[in-house]
Amino acid sequence: MLRPLRKSEVSYCSAIGGSSGRASGALGSGGTRDSGDGRRARAASARRGAPVYHDRPGRGRIAGRAEVLRRLPAISPTTWTRAAESFPVQLTRSWLDRIRSADGPLGLQALPHERELVPDPGDRADPVGEGRRSPVPWVVQKHADRALLLLTRRCHLYCRYCFRRGQEGPADPTPAELDAALAWIRQRGVREMILSGGDPLAVRDRRIFSAIDAVRPAVPVVRIHTRAPITAPFRVTDALVAGLAERAPVWVIVHANHPDELSPDVRRALAALVDAGIPVLNQAVLLAGVNDDPAVLAELFGELTTMRVFPYYLHHPDPAPGNAMFRLSTRRGLRIYSELASRVSGIALPRYVIDPPDGLGKLDVAEWVHAGGRRPVPSDASPSTPQQEP
Repeated sequence: MLRPLRKSEVSYCSAIGGSSGRASGALGSGGTRDSGDGRRARAASARRGAPVYHDRPGRGRIAGRAEVLRRLPAISPTTWTRAAESFPVQLTRSWLDRIRSADGPLGLQALPHERELVPDPGDRADPVGEGRRSPVPWVVQKHADRALLLLTRRCHLYCRYCFRRGQEGPADPTPAELDAALAWIRQRGVREMILSGGDPLAVRDRRIFSAIDAVRPAVPVVRIHTRAPITAPFRVTDALVAGLAERAPVWVIVHANHPDELSPDVRRALAALVDAGIPVLNQAVLLAGVNDDPAVLAELFGELTTMRVFPYYLHHPDPAPGNAMFRLSTRRGLRIYSELASRVSGIALPRYVIDPPDGLGKLDVAEWVHAGGRRPVPSDASPSTPQQEP
């Protein structure tokens, strides 16, 4: 389980809102200005179990609990408190401004709901089997040619359907752990390093750049899997874009699920990356009540293609604790995908994939269903145990 931030741990904001500039006063977690250094607001925030932020450039970009509850009174404060005990509740003001209603597609993704408090028989603490594929702390390797590094477990916005929401442990690797993880990746002979999290853009630019530099030239390709350009577009600064472009080839894989997420500031952030020559792809998750509609998906992928962002994957939801409200059957998912395919061109059609709990990586949902809910294996190998219908 992720814990609230301590004052000494708040480090991601140095590049948020620009590389310079200092505001007077302190912004409390409730979105109001405090006199002095804001200690009273931070103490109150800590008592509520909410993340604590102290003075940093861009600190006002996070929406405080009081502000969210004031603007969306349908949210129960009790539900918020109980949900935050198992998984943080946090969203940016940019995202809050895009929410039309608490039960709309953007509200459901970010706001606590009483249904996430009810355990489900299908819940899995590690729904994609990352634990069994972690050779050293903070590293996951499911394929011989690439390795994934969890640069942090922090995010600007905590998606309620997150497949890693059942993970426990510290929010960040220690310097020694990070050095060991990077050394392991560098020596492994992989072609790609995937920076993930949490959100890798929830840390300072220099930590991102140092991680990339530490594995070059041994690892030629770096991918950054981030939701920040969508949830926190202010994080895409000139300094970040320039630093990534200088370290090409770096691919950025973003995560948008609904057309309403593509606000003007998001479009500017994505354009800044693409205009700098950085390839940008999108991964979406098929979510009940959010985008389980072929027309909605067609609009999303069509808009992304227009923005020069390639629709890469459409993920079937992973059954993590607390996200049962977002799940749908693979058969229903295939019906939606079939209708989607009739509405968009090939360049706007992502692969519809599932990531089973065996830790062996993704495969097409159609292949999974055809094999009876198991991973297809060669005829001379022992069949795997059928999995419960996702």
